[in-house]
Amino acid sequence: METMIQVRDVRKVFTTQDNTVEALKGINLDIHKGEIYGIIGMSGAGKSTLVRCLNFLERPTEGTVCIEGRDLAAMSEAELRKARTEIAMIFQHFNLLMQRSVLDNVCFPMEITGHKKSEARKKAKELLQIVGLEEKAAAYPVQLSGGQKQRVAIARALAMNPKILLCDEATSALDPQTTKAILGLIREINQKYGITVVIITHEMTVVQEICTHVAIIDNGELAEQGTVEEVFSRPQSRAARKLVFQDGNKYAVMAGKRCIRIVFKENSSFEPVIGNMVLQCKAPANILLADTKDIGGIAHGQMVLQLPEDTQIANRMIQYLKDRNLTVEELNDYVG
Repeated sequence: METMIQVRDVRKVFTTQDNTVEALKGINLDIHKGEIYGIIGMSGAGKSTLVRCLNFLERPTEGTVCIEGRDLAAMSEAELRKARTEIAMIFQHFNLLMQRSVLDNVCFPMEITGHKKSEARKKAKELLQIVGLEEKAAAYPVQLSGGQKQRVAIARALAMNPKILLCDEATSALDPQTTKAILGLIREINQKYGITVVIITHEMTVVQEICTHVAIIDNGELAEQGTVEEVFSRPQSRAARKLVFQDGNKYAVMAGKRCIRIVFKENSSFEPVIGNMVLQCKAPANILLADTKDIGGIAHGQMVLQLPEDTQIANRMIQYLKDRNLTVEELNDYVG
C-alpha cells in the first residue's frame, strides 16, 4: 500500500523565556494513501502540534515529515507553498471570513493562487453542491449553523484539489447529530475522491465512527497504534484503555477484584453468552459496564464483569467465554 505521509522520529520543543516544553517526543507514523487515519489523545497530549507538523505550519525540532516520499524540510519556501496546496485543513472553529459570503469564502483559496474569478466561482458552486449548501451561496457565515459553517470550510478545503485533508478537532464544537452528518460527509469525500484524511480528536466515538487506523498520543509520545478494531478489541496501553473506557476514574472500584473485559464482534452479540455462562458455572457475575459501538459499519460490544472471588469458578467462567471465541482481558492489573 502506498505511503502518503511518513513521520520519522519527530520531536517538537517549544522554548519560552521561562521554560521549555517538549510537545512531541520521537513520533513515528505511516499513513497510507486513501486511509482515514485518527490521531487521538487527551487535551495537551500533543496531537494538534503533530498535525501542524504534517504541513509544516510547525517545523519539527528534529525528525522528518515526508509527503509522498518528499521531505518537507528539504523544500524551498516556494516548493513548500506548493506542497501545502495539496494538504488542506479544517478546524474546530471553522476559520471562515465573516465579511465574505459563503461563495466568496470557497473562492478565496483559488483567488490567492491566481485562478480567474469566473473559474473560481464556477468551481465554488460545484463544491457547495457537493457539501449540500448550494442554496446558501449568497449567505454570510453569521447566518449559518455550526454544521453549515463546517460544510463551507470543507468545500473551501477541497477548492485546491488536495491529496490530504487534515481535520483538527473539526467536530468538537458540534452537537452529536451534526457531528455524525459531518463525519458522513468526510467519509463520502474520502471514498469518492480518494483523499487521505487525518482526523485529530479527543473523542474515541469519532475515531470509531469513521477511521480505519488510529494512533494514540499521550504526553507527547506515541502510546499505541493499529487498526481501530485492534485497538478497541485489545487496547495495550493505559492511554488507550482510558479512551476505550471513556472515563478511567469510573473503574477505580475494580481494583483488587477479579474483573474481566469481554469484546463482542459481529454475530457473537446475539447469543445470551453471559446468561449461559452463569447457568453453566452455577455462580453469579456482576456486570459493571456494557455498551455497543459501531466500528467500520460493524456492531462491536464490550462488557466488564466482576467475577466470583472463588478462583476455580472465575477461571471456569473465563474458559467458557474463550471457548466461544470471545476476546477476554483481565483488568485487575491496570485499573485503580
